[in-house]
Amino acid sequence: MKNNNKLGALLSVVGMLAGALALYFIASTYNTVIHTHFGAGEWEESNTVRFVYALLGWLGTAAGALSAAVLWGFLKEQDWAWFWGAVAATVLLLAGFFPMIPAGDSGLPVPTLWVFLLAAVMWFGMLFIGGVHKKVIGLTFTAGLAYVLTFIDGVAPLSKFQTTYQFPSEFVAGADSFWNGMFVVFQQVNWWGAAGWAIFIFAALKQKSWAIPVGIFAATMSIIGGYPMGIHNMLEVNRFSMFLPAPIMSTILLVILCLPKTQKLITGE
Repeated sequence: MKNNNKLGALLSVVGMLAGALALYFIASTYNTVIHTHFGAGEWEESNTVRFVYALLGWLGTAAGALSAAVLWGFLKEQDWAWFWGAVAATVLLLAGFFPMIPAGDSGLPVPTLWVFLLAAVMWFGMLFIGGVHKKVIGLTFTAGLAYVLTFIDGVAPLSKFQTTYQFPSEFVAGADSFWNGMFVVFQQVNWWGAAGWAIFIFAALKQKSWAIPVGIFAATMSIIGGYPMGIHNMLEVNRFSMFLPAPIMSTILLVILCLPKTQKLITGE
């Protein structure tokens, strides 16, 4: 499969299809998901979907367009094509996965599952074409899980903030103004962490020495943004918090990244 330009071209078409489906499915389910959450009294979730669905629609469509450039690269037998195909697939994985959560919570169909599955096929295929070492594939796949989970931890504070704050200078009765402020900060902390994990994946695939410090940054941001919210939420609901998988995964990866063998694996030295 290594350096198979015909397969790469086929996978590029898969990416273009996934991008088109992301655009169509997100647009077609956008108002349905919003109205369903609002009708269930979950107005804060409704507002969150308004913003996050649009963001993922932009990203998914752009990744589909990037796949068209990757197709050209494979047809011209360019060495860079597989890497940018992996970049497009990484974005499409997120665009396909997250919309399933608010839709599934509402009991609605989850059509973006097809975007996620197509992106997964494209992602693994591009790595095989690029001749990426199987251990690096395993490491970047695990980092990909942290990437998606950390992004989700950045979405949740959008809803949490709204349930403790309604109008300027007016907090919901009994709300903790400290945690209202913390949710504002943690929202972007987690999204910066998710972006860091994406950049780490790209750098590791290219065997860049700076992949390690980027990974350490991403893990630390996810830990800072995830554990406080997870512990606070766990004390509120008296059960395991879904804020915790991202920082737990990032903690494990942080330890792995600090191992000399991991550094040699990534740099190839």
